[in-house]
Parts: sequence; C-alpha cells; structure tokens
Amino acid sequence: MSQSSPSVPPALERPHFIGIGGAGMSGIAKILAQRGARVAGSDAKDSPVAQALREAGATVHIGHDGAHLAADASGVVVSSAIRPDNPELAAARERGLPVVHRSAALAALMEGTRPVAVAGTHGKTTTTSMLAVALTALGLEPSYAIGGDLDGPGSNARHGSGRIFVAEADESDRSFHAYSPEVAVVLNVELDHHANYASMDEIFESFETFVGKVRDGGTLVVSADQPGAVELTSRVRGREGLRIVTVGESEGADVRITRITPRGLTSEVTVLLEGRPLTFTVSVPGRHYAHDAVAALAAGIAAGAPPRNLASALATYTGVRRRLQLKGEASGVQVIDSYAHHPTEMAADLEAIRGAAAADARVLVVFQPHLFSRTRELGAEMGAALALADASVVLDVYPAREDPIPGVTSELIIEAARAAGADATAEHDKDAVPEVVAGMAKPGDLVLTMGAGDVTDLGPRILARLAG
Repeated sequence: MSQSSPSVPPALERPHFIGIGGAGMSGIAKILAQRGARVAGSDAKDSPVAQALREAGATVHIGHDGAHLAADASGVVVSSAIRPDNPELAAARERGLPVVHRSAALAALMEGTRPVAVAGTHGKTTTTSMLAVALTALGLEPSYAIGGDLDGPGSNARHGSGRIFVAEADESDRSFHAYSPEVAVVLNVELDHHANYASMDEIFESFETFVGKVRDGGTLVVSADQPGAVELTSRVRGREGLRIVTVGESEGADVRITRITPRGLTSEVTVLLEGRPLTFTVSVPGRHYAHDAVAALAAGIAAGAPPRNLASALATYTGVRRRLQLKGEASGVQVIDSYAHHPTEMAADLEAIRGAAAADARVLVVFQPHLFSRTRELGAEMGAALALADASVVLDVYPAREDPIPGVTSELIIEAARAAGADATAEHDKDAVPEVVAGMAKPGDLVLTMGAGDVTDLGPRILARLAG
C-alpha cells in the first residue's frame, strides 16, 4: 500500500543542518531532499557523505560560519553535539528562526507512516539496516533512517513510497522519546552515555518512557536473554494496549532461537515461530548479529510482513559500513573495520572474528577509545575485552563532543588490558600506526580497526603499507 507524498513541516521546507555530515543528520537531510525540501547545511570537514548530499541536491558548506545561513532559511536543525556558541546557531537565534532538534525532525518525517523504531545500547544500526534491506527486498518500499551507511556514503536513508518507516532510535540523549512507533524494538539495556545518565535507574526510566510512546495496539519486540531487557520487560508488562514479543535463546521466548550454526563469515539460524521451525541465513558472522536478525524478523512480522518471505529476504543484508566490514587484504593479512566502542560490543565483535578466523590466525586490534566520560567509567572493561585479541595497539581518546577530563587517558585501558593478560601497547601518533601494524602482522592474521572515532581512516592506510 503506498502513501501520498508526506508534507514537509514549514520549518523544514528550507532547512539548514548544522553538522549535516553526521550519521543521523545526513539521513534526515537526504529524506527531506527526496521529499522536495531545499536542504542546506554545514560540516566541519568535507567527506564522501557531504558529497553524496550534494548529489542529492543539498548545498553543503565546509566550516561553521553564520554567513552560511541562507537569507530565506526556514529553520535550523541541530543535534545534541552542537554547542550553544556555534556561530550558525547564534545567527539563527538572532534572526528568530525555529531551531529543531534532530529527533524532532525525524519524528516529523514519521508522521503519517507506520514507524518501526529500533532501540538498545548495542545493535541498533545493524538491526535497523537488516529490517530496512529485507523489507525493500520484499518490494514494500519502506522509508528508513539509519545511523550507518549500508553500501556507500549517503545510503543511510531513503524516502520510500510504502507506509512503513524504519528508524534507528537513539537513547544517548533521550531523543528516542520524540517518537511514537507502531513497533518498538529494544535489543538490550546497559549503562552507557555517562555524560547523560548517572545510573541504571535513569537508563531504565528512559527506556520505559520510550516504550510508553508505543501507539495503542502496538508491539514491543524485546530480548528475552539480556538482563537489562528482561528487567525492562518486567517493568512494562501489563501496560494496556501493548503487545510484547520476546526474542532470544531463553526457553520462554516467543520467537525462540534454537540453533546458530557458524558458516565462515555467515551464520545459519533456526527459530521456533508459533511452534514451527524456520531456518534462514545471516550474511555476517557472530552470535550477536544472529540475535539482531531475529529481532528484525520479529519486528517485520509485527509490521505485517510474511514471516517466511521476510526470513529469506534477511539474507540479502550484507552488512553496514564499519560493522565488521572487510576493508581488504594485503600480503595475506585481512583488515576489518569495527565500530565497537562499548566493552560489550568490543567483546562480541572479537568473539565473532575469532569464531570466523582460521585456527592459527592471530587477531590484532587497533583500538581508539571514544569519549573521555566512557573511558573513565568503562576503561577497565574495555581493557578486559582487548584480552580477547592476540595483541592491541591503543590510541589516544577520541574526544568527539567532550572536553578532556583530568587523569582520563587511554592508559586506563592499557593498564586494565595488561592486568587481564593482554599484549597491549600505546601509540600516541595515529600516523605511525600503519608502520607499527606492518611490523606486527604476518600472513593469515586479521587486523581490526576498532572504535567510533576516526580510527576507521587507518584501514586503507594499513592495507597500503602492507602491500608496499
């Protein structure tokens, strides 16, 4: 069933995005451009994403300057990463323009659709991508907004003619409270984003608020295995008008995983669905990705997709950029890029690679910690996760939106890694890493560039040095 072209809110008819190249911002900008809005924005540096937005019709400035704000701009879109003293934001306020948070802009785009919102401390991007790709393969023409690119710059969003809108729902700044989904997915609930949450109680309250926004008669798809998700389920169970579907390996799961069989860089998964077995292929390795696929399956079924057709369509998903993405091979060494930056994600990706690698292969990690606050709170756990690698090179903390915290450095992680028996060394010069890795790696080894910052840039440079 197709929908008429959704209207664009007045403030978003000629929007200016501050930080338009960001994962979440670029997707919203792309959908607005596809709906006919005249989109402009700025970013700190040029990038393939910025170029993709230009090709979609957007005007993209490099650098932040109040003069970039067009005279007829209808409003400004910001994320939580934009500081109050940003010159473009200041210019917008002086002119009295509406300032719209990224989450409010995405919520406006979902008006008039059947939203599926995917939340959780880990796995959001992968699960959202799996569902978007599978629904597209079924010809349902979904719209989607994802926090990562599927196959190339700018492929993180699309305005489709169908009624379903699949969106990644970000809990980091509570922005997922803006959405009213028909189907909500909660993959897991853990403490993260320490600048915004002081305790697990605050995290649970935030996720409860998100679940409370599910439309009357809607569905919550939630993990039956992960302790935080199980606790959340107990807190929201019994809410009138909410259908709960649990997924996982636990005996009582509504969609129960009975077998996960690794097959190199893929997996074969069998679930019990209404008492009948259903087997399908997941085209990425690792147990956690199998769980993400089953959550996507349950969410798609809740949105009305035929179960067996959807299961087959999930095999068309081949990965998201930066989610165990093979960057290439040189001199017998494979280089893989991982976005993992929380200890749980790090351990899961390392276990997945270990399971897919040859028995005699070594796993070498170049890890860049992300955020000072996260390093302060979880540095010891990050170090313990690195013990799953054969050797690690740890870079300085990538600050992103944060100012330094006295005493918080990557040494916290290195000390914890060594205490756990890991071979971990510091490298303060990012440019020196390709040479360092070339001196470590041997044919058959796998190298992971790991972290949410700009460590991803090192993959091609490591490959070039290995090849040279």
